[in-house]
Amino acid sequence: MLDFDFAAPESLAEAVQMLGQHAGAAKPMAGGTDLIDYVRTGRAAPKVVVDLKRIPELNVLTIDASGLRLGAAVPCYKIYQHPEVCKHFAALVDACSIIGGIQIQSRASVGGNLCTSGPAADSTPALIALGATCVIAGPSGTRELPVEDFCTGPSQNVLQSGEILQEIRLPMPDEGSGSHYRRFIPRNEMDIAVVGVGAAVTVKGGKITQARVGLGAVAPKPLLAAELSDWLAGQPACDSTYMEAGERARKIISPIDDHRGTAEFRLHVTGVLVERVLREAVQRAESPQA
Repeated sequence: MLDFDFAAPESLAEAVQMLGQHAGAAKPMAGGTDLIDYVRTGRAAPKVVVDLKRIPELNVLTIDASGLRLGAAVPCYKIYQHPEVCKHFAALVDACSIIGGIQIQSRASVGGNLCTSGPAADSTPALIALGATCVIAGPSGTRELPVEDFCTGPSQNVLQSGEILQEIRLPMPDEGSGSHYRRFIPRNEMDIAVVGVGAAVTVKGGKITQARVGLGAVAPKPLLAAELSDWLAGQPACDSTYMEAGERARKIISPIDDHRGTAEFRLHVTGVLVERVLREAVQRAESPQA
């Protein structure tokens, strides 16, 4: 395994300074579940690994009337064990509970999953569906952008030299809202999504009044299905709507053939999952205690 220096700053400013000082040669580590594997296989060759787990700002996990603040280094298990997060942000809980196994979930973070920027990342479609915003800290201060704009391509994102994903903010859903994330994988567990779909809806009087749909593993980066989301607003919450949504989703994706599935298969599965995920999200919206 490659030799490298290791640093564990205890402040955000110190971490930003370290990453900037070693521009291009330093790698930040939140959980390390991907980074360690990349170093072992030669995919990454950092001279310095900067551990972010001790930084208070990256370990924030608070929820109030305005929504959820989720530090980039908060491990997955803390998310799905938090009763209020489970109540209001079910799609995120769905995703966190299937990222790797139990041991991985004790280290892996949503922030790390997002920064790895894989097209098939489980948490990203859920975050997109829930309207999340990324807070990025860097040498020039902080900036914010919608989560759907964070990834720019396979394993690529908007972070510049010295920048760190500090936290993710999710707005509190309106009353009558529900969300769900689901993926298709070849094995029963601990596999990478062939297709992943997240959806969040608000339902009133039997109609979907608001919707956001996030798609994963069907394009070079996770997608906000914007046209589909806009179309869903005003549609009746019924099977014909879900089926039409699935058909519309197939028309906006660009899947590839790889060892986990063909493009043709991904097209089919995307429609099926959109239909099922919307049905479950609506059920949760209408029966929040379910």
